[in-house]
Amino acid sequence: MKKIAVLTSGGDAPGMNAAIRAVVRRGIFKGLEVYGVRNGYEGLMNGDYQQMDLGSVGDIIHRGGTILKSARSEIFKTHYGQKQAISSMNEVGIDGLIVIGGDGTFKGAKKLSVQGVNVIGIPGTIDNDISGTDYSIGFDTAVNTAMDAIDKIRDTAYSHNRVCIIEVMGRNAGDIALWAGLCSGAESIIIPEASYSIEDIIERIQSGEKRGKTHTIIVLAEGVCRADVLNRKITDKLGLEASIMVLGYLQRGGSPSAYDRMMASKMGGKAVDLLIEGVKGGILAWKNSDLINVSFEKAEEDKHTINISDYDLARSLSI
Repeated sequence: MKKIAVLTSGGDAPGMNAAIRAVVRRGIFKGLEVYGVRNGYEGLMNGDYQQMDLGSVGDIIHRGGTILKSARSEIFKTHYGQKQAISSMNEVGIDGLIVIGGDGTFKGAKKLSVQGVNVIGIPGTIDNDISGTDYSIGFDTAVNTAMDAIDKIRDTAYSHNRVCIIEVMGRNAGDIALWAGLCSGAESIIIPEASYSIEDIIERIQSGEKRGKTHTIIVLAEGVCRADVLNRKITDKLGLEASIMVLGYLQRGGSPSAYDRMMASKMGGKAVDLLIEGVKGGILAWKNSDLINVSFEKAEEDKHTINISDYDLARSLSI
């Protein structure tokens, strides 16, 4: 193992730069040449490489986004695109590849691995929905961003006696909604993993009013429905119109939290070590407070799920 490359793919997440920094500096420390691949798999196919040195990753641990940029590539999904990427790696002499991203990124990594590429995946997505691991880089920062926004919105909801619906990201997972909603004391949390009823939401609003509470916060995961759809259902039942706030890409940006910086650094360094040790492929998984390597196949079998007891706890605390 003499030359390795690192790329980021899919949606950006706070902590990706910290992971890139760890890969580059750990690699150089171990005597490797390290290359950054710009624009994800698209750059891998097109040979968009740059050799990284210690200075190229200076002062990035605190920055959100990814200095290597990210892009989705339809061509890479084809066998032709994958062969083109492998050919490009061979031209540069890349012996191992580290990819940082989510499920789509890992599907591409698995296809490269099957064709003989030594590739390690680092989970990086705010959605925290990657199979095989309990945690992905960016989740903690996104939750704190959402929680901070909800806290600010509550001030206005209280001042104007409003019902507010806050729609958060998460794709088809409810992790951000659950964590941010529980930690900000939301009256209702709506996630894809648990059924909900408009009647229950209305009952919680009315129960609060009976004890003198004049505002309500509802946190909605985007994987359930749009905030305006939920608002129409509440309006039809209760006759009032809620205020809507869609946090959107706000949750993907910003300086990563200490926890995300730590996890990204650990994962980046571990990925380099695994390649040097001769591990052919797989993802780095955070399981039972331990960082382990899991094959792509095994990771796919271990589907992501939330802890439903946390959801039950949130419901009991928001009565």
